Amino acid sequence: MIPSLRRHRLAAAASLVLLACAVQAQTSDPASPKSPAPIIERPAPSRGTKPVPAPAAAKPTGAKLASEPIAQPSALTAELFYEILMGEMTTRSGDPGSGYALVLDAARRLRDGKLFQRAVEIALQSRSGDAALAAARAWQETLPNSRDARRIELQILIALNRISETVAPLRAEIAATPQIERPMLMAVIARNYSRASDKKLAASVVEQALVDELKSPSASGLAWATVGRMRLNAGDTSGALDAAFKGQQLDPASDAPAALALEMIDPGQPLAEPIVTRYLANNPKAAPDLRIAYARVLVENRRYTDSAAQLQTLTTARPELAEPWLLLGSLQAQARQDAAAETSLKRYIDLAANQKDAEDRQRGTTQAYLVLSQLAERRKDFTAAERWLARVDSTDDLVVAQTRRAGLLARQGKLPQARELVRGLPERTAEDKKQKFLAEVQLLRDAKQYQAAYDMLAQASAAAPNDSDLVYDQAMVAEKLNRLDEMERLLRRLIELKPENQNAYNALGYSFADRKIRLDEARTLIQKAVQLAPEDPFIADSLGWVEFRLGNTTEAIRILEAAYKTRPDPEIGAHFGEVLWTTGQKDRAVVIWKEALLSDAENETLQETLKRLRVKP
Repeated sequence: MIPSLRRHRLAAAASLVLLACAVQAQTSDPASPKSPAPIIERPAPSRGTKPVPAPAAAKPTGAKLASEPIAQPSALTAELFYEILMGEMTTRSGDPGSGYALVLDAARRLRDGKLFQRAVEIALQSRSGDAALAAARAWQETLPNSRDARRIELQILIALNRISETVAPLRAEIAATPQIERPMLMAVIARNYSRASDKKLAASVVEQALVDELKSPSASGLAWATVGRMRLNAGDTSGALDAAFKGQQLDPASDAPAALALEMIDPGQPLAEPIVTRYLANNPKAAPDLRIAYARVLVENRRYTDSAAQLQTLTTARPELAEPWLLLGSLQAQARQDAAAETSLKRYIDLAANQKDAEDRQRGTTQAYLVLSQLAERRKDFTAAERWLARVDSTDDLVVAQTRRAGLLARQGKLPQARELVRGLPERTAEDKKQKFLAEVQLLRDAKQYQAAYDMLAQASAAAPNDSDLVYDQAMVAEKLNRLDEMERLLRRLIELKPENQNAYNALGYSFADRKIRLDEARTLIQKAVQLAPEDPFIADSLGWVEFRLGNTTEAIRILEAAYKTRPDPEIGAHFGEVLWTTGQKDRAVVIWKEALLSDAENETLQETLKRLRVKP
């Protein structure tokens, strides 16, 4: 018997129909401008097909076992089978509108979620957001308990920027999400709604959807933090801060309000930091990651002592964690607490061996090796310094390690070899070339070959007159050559190029103060630098020095004492000690100078101060 044409087509396209019935048969076009971002991130489907189990051995005839599944008749009739097939074929032949209608009709009749999703995908491929939304809503009406239908409806509404329509489905999705999954849900909500063009409306909609959670003692911290993040994204910083405050009041154990407040820590937002510190103080088991992040923020704001205190707390409470030891050791090295720094860094290296992430481990150990090399160099143990550098095996840090090696050679009187080593470094980018150049200049400066350094900088600046780094370095070398007019010209040029460069104002003001000239202008310049970098101890040192030159010794002592406490640098110690000495506090001055000598006995400012005052501490 010759099969009919209709049956022939069905038989010839059987594999295509099976593909059409699978949800993974087609994926939505990611390049589509109307293809929405997912509101809920779910695990990706497994690659490959789940293996079909082998047929079970034949069982004796008779009554079926109670555990055996009872075969259910398929709802897929020949007519529906053909309708799905034609929908797929029509879509592929360039008529997605007709294909969409056929697949959607079949989905309704079969009450099949996979077919509904396929209808949504066809609509998205044809760039029809309204049709995709209609399919998603039909899915919801047909299968009211389908979370997938609701999630896709939310996706499409957000992508279409119909934000006000998402309150009800978002509220339903939140209610259906288990508590353990809520943090991920809130993060995804904040990320996806932040893409809305009307960000204030998005914040309002999310707040409406979270109305129940905002009142719940166990969920309010996370909910208010989500609202606050939406407000922050809308530019409402004070509203975000208020949300973080309310969340912490209702749920003090939640880390979410503190994490939000951490993003807002700034001199202009004094109420943000107390939210973070309250959480850390009142929760003995506070999330280590949050304390580490807070320590990093403090470093960014140049509050090194406060950052070190947080890390000391963490390393005491959780000594098995590696990262805090690395951060603490780096801060201790910066503060010239060399013995403590070495202990912390070696502790980090021991713990890092157990880190699972190889990239993080290599990055961290490289930093530790470089700092340990620096510590060895300070105590003039050049052999140990080289040993630490030899352990750096990261190609990304090759330039840094070789530059340090060049510095070691120069310290040992081998300047030509040091310069040759730097010149031989690879130049993969223009920035590499610039860093090589600046490293060679620094070698000359360290060797007090200021004229050679100046000549190199002058030539480079002529080729790149707007390079602020070159201008600043040339000004500093001009000062060493006592070409003070040239230094001033270059620093004023830098201020023109970079009006927000605090170092330019500070350097120019300090040069006036140090020479006891134009002191009022010096103070104005340094105060501008303080405004730009209020936590910088070196700029505070300049301000204390100019106050001393102006005769305001009480104010000078206050400023210099705070700067030295924040950063016990030998140059700050030299200035602080001199002010104390001139006001009759000679014993205290000697103590400060002795500390500074232990830190760096070769510091030029310190040595010049002691020689001029004829003091031998």
